[in-house]
Amino acid sequence: MALFAFFQTILLLVSLSLRTCQSEVLSEPLPLTPESLDVSINSAQRCLHLQWRVHSLAYHQELKMVFQIEISRINTSNVIWVDYYSTTVKWNQVLHWSWESELPLECATHFVRIRSRVDDARVPEPRFWSNWSSWKEVNEQNSLGHKASSVFPVDKLVEEGSNVTICYISRSHQNNVSCYLDGVRMHVEQLDPNVSAFHVNNVAFVRETGTNIFCEMDPKDDAGTVLFVSKVLEEPKDFSCETQDFKTLHCTWDPGSDTSLVRKQPYQSYTLFESFSGEKRLCEHKNWCDWQIAQDSQEMYNFTLVAENYLRKRSVNILFNLTHRVRPMTPKVFFKNISATNATMTWRVHSTGNHRTLLCQIELHGEGKVIQQHNASIKVNGEYLLSELEPDTQYMARVHCGDANHFWKWSEWSGENFTTLEAAPSEAPDVWRDVKSELGNRTVTLFWKPLSKSHANGKIRFYNVIVENLDKPSELEPVPIPAPANHTKLALDQCSYRIHVTANNSVGTSPASVIVISGDPGNQVEEERVNVTADGFSLSWKPQSGDVTGYVVEWCDRPQDGSCDLQWENLGPNTTSTVISSDAFRPGVRYNFRIYGISTKRIAYLLEQKTGYSQELAPLVNPQVVMSNLTSHSFTLSWKDYPTETQRSFIRGYHVYLKPKEGQCHPGFEKAALSDNSVCCKYKIDKPEQKTFVVENLQPESIYEFFVTPFTSVGEGPLDAFTKVTTPDEHSHLLIRIILPTVFCVVLIMIVCYLNSQWMKEKCYPDIPDPYKSSVLSLIKSKENPHLTIMSVKDCIPDAIEVINKPEGSKIQFSGTRNSLTETEITKPAYLYLLPAEKNYSGPGPCICFENFTYNQAASNSGSCGHVPVPPTAPSQRGLLTSLENLLKALEKNYMNSQGEIPAGETTLNYVSQLASPMSGDKDSLPTDPPVPALCSEYKMQMAIPLGLASPPLSENSSVSSVTLLDQGDHHH
Repeated sequence: MALFAFFQTILLLVSLSLRTCQSEVLSEPLPLTPESLDVSINSAQRCLHLQWRVHSLAYHQELKMVFQIEISRINTSNVIWVDYYSTTVKWNQVLHWSWESELPLECATHFVRIRSRVDDARVPEPRFWSNWSSWKEVNEQNSLGHKASSVFPVDKLVEEGSNVTICYISRSHQNNVSCYLDGVRMHVEQLDPNVSAFHVNNVAFVRETGTNIFCEMDPKDDAGTVLFVSKVLEEPKDFSCETQDFKTLHCTWDPGSDTSLVRKQPYQSYTLFESFSGEKRLCEHKNWCDWQIAQDSQEMYNFTLVAENYLRKRSVNILFNLTHRVRPMTPKVFFKNISATNATMTWRVHSTGNHRTLLCQIELHGEGKVIQQHNASIKVNGEYLLSELEPDTQYMARVHCGDANHFWKWSEWSGENFTTLEAAPSEAPDVWRDVKSELGNRTVTLFWKPLSKSHANGKIRFYNVIVENLDKPSELEPVPIPAPANHTKLALDQCSYRIHVTANNSVGTSPASVIVISGDPGNQVEEERVNVTADGFSLSWKPQSGDVTGYVVEWCDRPQDGSCDLQWENLGPNTTSTVISSDAFRPGVRYNFRIYGISTKRIAYLLEQKTGYSQELAPLVNPQVVMSNLTSHSFTLSWKDYPTETQRSFIRGYHVYLKPKEGQCHPGFEKAALSDNSVCCKYKIDKPEQKTFVVENLQPESIYEFFVTPFTSVGEGPLDAFTKVTTPDEHSHLLIRIILPTVFCVVLIMIVCYLNSQWMKEKCYPDIPDPYKSSVLSLIKSKENPHLTIMSVKDCIPDAIEVINKPEGSKIQFSGTRNSLTETEITKPAYLYLLPAEKNYSGPGPCICFENFTYNQAASNSGSCGHVPVPPTAPSQRGLLTSLENLLKALEKNYMNSQGEIPAGETTLNYVSQLASPMSGDKDSLPTDPPVPALCSEYKMQMAIPLGLASPPLSENSSVSSVTLLDQGDHHH
């Protein structure tokens, strides 16, 4: 016992001694300077990794220490970063610390140093910093190679929204450096003579191929790089797992934005880790992954989904019970026992194990919407009766199921289409008629509307029309009208008829629609204007007492097309108003509505007529104005009415515009400004039925301009050109009254003269007789040739020739001689007279002569042949002709030359008719008191002698006719 107490005392003393020594050591300041500082570089991450030791620390000694780290750039005096790092330091422990630079490490030289201080509570104050370690230089520019210039970082990958510093390094001193980020010039800061840098804050994603960066100092010294900006990796959303067969878990999630790039691959990967089993699986897809369920009946699962790329990592976690994540498989659907109104739906779901109870939901779709919805609980197979269906209608029924005990999700929908069978139409067609009477007969156009699908109960194949004569009962025969026709025409007389119309499909016939066409033509009612609202035409009428079973409103949808698309609406007996609307209604079109009452005998009778516009529009045309009754003080304007179909609104009247020359408006007119800013006078006609207007109080011989346009509630017609009119003089109408009859008479006389031109020609200027066709030939009787029909000069023997000498001078060439006779200037024409062939004739009175102007143009110019007195004492006629044959030859020769040119030296002949009537001749050639000539009782001779045959005067005993010597200038015509 004593020995034990001894050893215990010794141990206590040793322990106290050790504690005392230790206390003395901690109380002493220790020179714990960091040593063995080593700096490594990660250029891609722009990181400096530092590691060092504290050699002065005692063996097995642990102290809390603080290390101060300084980092300088370019030179040691340019400290850019100071940081403090606290940790517990053990003997001979290697310490690590990292620093990330915002500037690429290639852009500048960095310097690092470190010192330490004990921060342990066991060490009493004061506590001092150790000495600084020596500067450690880090220079990555040595890796640039021989390039003249470079841009860093090279093909850097950053996240959207990051801040990036770009530097441009060149081996020569820089001056006027320009840097561009995707074409945009950046502000450049020069770090040293060879390095420039610029900053880009909150960098944006531009394109998958990266953002281009380019720097240059001169055209020969440039460099560039590409900055790749990726979307930020998002945390997976909606992460869940489920099973359908208790063999496989199907996990899905929403990955968010894709961070992949074209030229850089941040490798966005997803990993599934289950903590209870410790298993891990790398997923092949970005949004789903399958996990095989273990066979050890594990119920609880704890999954962690890790999303990772080159820049960051994200993760989500879920914990669930397997039996609570069951989603049944998609059912298979069938139909049976389909009728017109019912169908049975069956389905089957593959087992999910242990025959779990399933809750199924059934939907029936018709016309694109859900019309029925039902629920049913099943094990494997299900069945449900769908009722209250429409005949000949296509439906779609579908079903999906879920776990009834621990509901997680519905299965996928499974459905099929089916069509119910047809049934007989359930409603009578809606029938109306249009009756037109002509020449005692009526044409009835029968219209009906197609039955709705719910009433047709199938495809309508035809319509049966039965016409029953109420005045003359006869056998009824239906007339089938094939569908889809909606009207038919019937030719009826003036009797009353009952018409039945039914619709038929493959199953049966609809109820009949009955309408009666009465023989009574009905009454006429006045047309009224209808009120128009935003909803349509508002129609109302007076209620009818008595046996009214309903009302019908009819109208035409497109009256402006010329063909009436007849529409009607059936209304109940208690209805006295309705609003008619249609997509076919157009602005500026007049619509007419007729309201009929339907009696209990199905006879329609007209109650009211209404008309109106869905929207009135201003007129497009002006009336064709005709001006009449123009006087010096007024004129009348008149125009015709518009066709109702062309009116775009109700015409309330007309505006008559007048532009007087003096600029003053007449009484009743007022000044108005037109749309072209011109000013004129306007007269308002408030009565639309007035189609004439008299413009009065005008000035004579003045110019006026007028223009007529209709006006409505929405405006007036277009501004057309004005028509000019000039008022006449006050007395101009008197001149017209005189001139017009005169002109009429002259024209009438000219017409009469033209119609009697032949008669006038015969009376005033008859045709010249042809000697060869003269009637005188019939008087000549030649003994030698009794058949002679043409008179020849040789056949005529003149009795006497009388020469009347002219006082004018002329040169006469006789035939057979070369002597010429000169006389005085010709002032009077010479004439040829044929004297009676009586031997005892010695009287002075000559026979009357007529000069034919056709044979002597000169004679026609000198005057007519007149009566010339014969001198009392006739000159001697002997020696007048050298030979009678020569005279006759000359006469014959002269006559033959009457159709051509007369040879030179020969004179023309005057043809004298001995049977001509007396005519007044030249006054100068006639004596004052001429003797009365003795009438020629017989045509003896007609002849003419040229002057060249004239010889000295003959004696009295010579029995030749008188011959006039002609002047050489008188040509035979």
